[in-house]
Amino acid sequence: MNLLSGAKKPSVLLALSATFLPYVFAADVDLDACPGYRATNVKMDGGRLTADLALAGQACNVFGQDIQALSLSVVYETNERIHVKITDPASARYEVPESVFPRPNATGVVSPGSAIIQFNYTTSPFSLSIYRTSTHEILFSTAPHPIIFEPQYLRVKTSLPDNANIYGFGEHTNPFHLPTDNTTLTLWSRDAPGIPVGTNLYGNHPVYFEHRTTGTHGVFFLNSNGMDIKLSNVGGTSLEYNTIGGVLDFYFLAGSETDPTAVAEQYSDLVGRPAEVPYWSFGLHQCRFGYKDFVDVASVISRYAAADIPLETMWTDIDYMDRRRIFTVDPQYFPLNRMRDIVAHLHSHDQRYILMTDPAIAFLPDDPEYAPYHRGKDLDIYLKAENGSELLSVVWPGVTVYPDWFNDKVTEFWNNEFQLFYNPDTGVDIDGAWIDMNEPSNFCNLPCDDPFTQAIELELPPSRSSPPPDPNAPIFGNISQSRLRIRDNILSPPYAINNAAGPLSSKTAFTNAIHANGLQEYNVHNLYGTMMSSATRDAMLARRPGKRTLIITRSTFPGAGAHVGKWLGDNVSLWEQYRFSIAGMLNFATIFQVPMVGSDICGFDGNTTETLCARWAMLGAFYPFMRNHNNNDSISQEFYVWDTVATAARNAINTRFRLLDYFYTAFHQAHTNGAPVLNPLWFKYPKDTNTFPIDLQFFFGDSILVSPVTEENSTSVDIYLPKDIFYDFAALAPVQGAGSTVTLNGVNFTTIPLHIKGGTVLPLRVSSAANTVELRKQDFEFVIAPGRDGSASGKLYIDDGELINPPQTTSVDMNFRGGKLDVSGSFGFATGVKVARVRFLNVPNAPKQVEVNGKSVNNPDYDATNKVLDVVVNVAFDKNLLVEYS
Repeated sequence: MNLLSGAKKPSVLLALSATFLPYVFAADVDLDACPGYRATNVKMDGGRLTADLALAGQACNVFGQDIQALSLSVVYETNERIHVKITDPASARYEVPESVFPRPNATGVVSPGSAIIQFNYTTSPFSLSIYRTSTHEILFSTAPHPIIFEPQYLRVKTSLPDNANIYGFGEHTNPFHLPTDNTTLTLWSRDAPGIPVGTNLYGNHPVYFEHRTTGTHGVFFLNSNGMDIKLSNVGGTSLEYNTIGGVLDFYFLAGSETDPTAVAEQYSDLVGRPAEVPYWSFGLHQCRFGYKDFVDVASVISRYAAADIPLETMWTDIDYMDRRRIFTVDPQYFPLNRMRDIVAHLHSHDQRYILMTDPAIAFLPDDPEYAPYHRGKDLDIYLKAENGSELLSVVWPGVTVYPDWFNDKVTEFWNNEFQLFYNPDTGVDIDGAWIDMNEPSNFCNLPCDDPFTQAIELELPPSRSSPPPDPNAPIFGNISQSRLRIRDNILSPPYAINNAAGPLSSKTAFTNAIHANGLQEYNVHNLYGTMMSSATRDAMLARRPGKRTLIITRSTFPGAGAHVGKWLGDNVSLWEQYRFSIAGMLNFATIFQVPMVGSDICGFDGNTTETLCARWAMLGAFYPFMRNHNNNDSISQEFYVWDTVATAARNAINTRFRLLDYFYTAFHQAHTNGAPVLNPLWFKYPKDTNTFPIDLQFFFGDSILVSPVTEENSTSVDIYLPKDIFYDFAALAPVQGAGSTVTLNGVNFTTIPLHIKGGTVLPLRVSSAANTVELRKQDFEFVIAPGRDGSASGKLYIDDGELINPPQTTSVDMNFRGGKLDVSGSFGFATGVKVARVRFLNVPNAPKQVEVNGKSVNNPDYDATNKVLDVVVNVAFDKNLLVEYS
């Protein structure tokens, strides 16, 4: 959410001081003509290589003085991962702190002889390359592009195959398959209303996967400084890193020659496995910036119930706060006792509640009533300006300060505020947390030397536009600051990254701010959101020890997925952004290891339409995180507003709920080994070049192909079906893919095309329910969709859905071949339900005999048109099961 999302648009223009504009020393220098370095004193000790790098000629000094001498370290950390690091031995340069990004636990160095990728180098000029051991195929090579290493500019450039298939480098609104023709991807966290195409957005993920028909590999650059990553086809395809600080710290991931999933799993070894989320978090979430009071919130809950649309979790944006101050409620519009009534109602109906918590804390040294500020002041946990005073910014409450997540006492402060305000007995007993504005965002226009005046001009905090409700209204019926000193090399570095907000400090914290451990915001800016995420997860776990939680953040850095989920920010109600949401989701779920991800369904800014919202409700049912959320100056877009949208939402949630245990199993698998919960088509068909650019279709889990209609007012969609067998999800009839595009006609506005990939045993609930608690009481059925070889397999994992370390679990494997389904595993968790039936697909003729656990079944149902054999089983799901036909 951005200030421009507010009800009253600010009248102050964005004025940038010329003092802050970055400068360039030598814009026209041919960087490939720079001397680079020469390697000497090269030493190899098993899986370790070290060398000294000396400048190989006259310095270019393009954005500062070239560092004369560097150190190279190469470590074969595993058979699939090589770590290459280049540092300045004479200077303690900034590196991403271990406290924020713990380095992987390499279990000892491995021998290069066992590694499936190799490091190679040339001595003078120094260049490095990574190649596959088996084929000698080069995956990354800096030749003939010299490395440049200066105080505030580092450059590494690698050659790529022509028109390379590159994925990753977020966060951006771009196609999933990145264009290699003159594309600049900037990494610098910023508040980005409208998530405009081709600009830097909220988070930073300097990692890419490259896919070839010969295999898939990955490259991770561990650096949190601002950077530009440039893809170009000029003189051959290339990828160039340009960063304004830190060191060169690369991890090369071998991936696999056959299975792209391997590189995702290897990346999860680096950044951490995704956190498991509670079962309820996969239900529908509803929010809006602009619910005016507690009556409004309660009315939305009631209307969802009346419309028979399963609402799992109600959210409330900053509207509930007293003058936009975090850890407060407005005593007139959202009085605490009525907020507690809402929570009690939700919990009594097996529903949940989540509130927004921003990082910025109102700067109120003369107001003893706002205790959160004073408690933070007493602990001295606020981010400091360069002169040692509290860094002042302007956010929703007016003049604000930011918590410093590097401060030793910030956890004590944050945990305490959560315990006090979200106390189950005396406060608002939330079930999850939503953290926003954590780039961190700042509304103050540069030079921001008088934030108090700017807060007044921007009318912050904003006044209420409606009278307060009767505090007893029935609900749930029918229906002193100092001027900041400027230092050019930190505020305006010589190399200017392509930050869409302008200067680095524009609309965020000043880059010369000082953290408690002495680090400058210049270096750690891109870590702020992920550090807040970790602190918030700790605070939520302290409230409910041992229980999983749901935390949704806006700004992320590698490793965030081990703590939180992510929504894709303040999008717009446009068909283009509906389409781009798929690419954004695939980036986070498939590459960045942040699988609990989704866009604001129907769009945040602007007015949606009935048909767009209907289509988006159905697409959103296949986001891992499913939330409808929009702005206060947009029309209402709750799913019950239009009949078409209500029907579309009911249909889509019905399908999502029936598939929920299948998807929950995928999340458990991701937590176990990093396998993606969503898959682009090329992950499943890595040799089919037609799949490489596709980002309007995807696999939900391993096996459900989702092919949404993507054009306005259209009732047809062109979809690609690889050369394989699929099954229509609704009719269960086989569909033979031919590696070509197929047009589906007559797709009405309450239907989304779905197909089951052949080779799958799909566990489904037999019916949907009003919420996830009721859903877990529904029986199972197994759908067997044989592949081209006639076999099929699947997995199912069940636990209590709440505990971080559940004491009992049920985990089964389902295998089908030769007319026989074998369901076997461990049944530690009591499911309390039955296996109601088994549905065999693509059965050419009615069978002569059907048996369940060795006992004959009379008169099974056979659909000759769709080739579906239905076998009623009706046995308790607490032991192995064998169903066969002949």
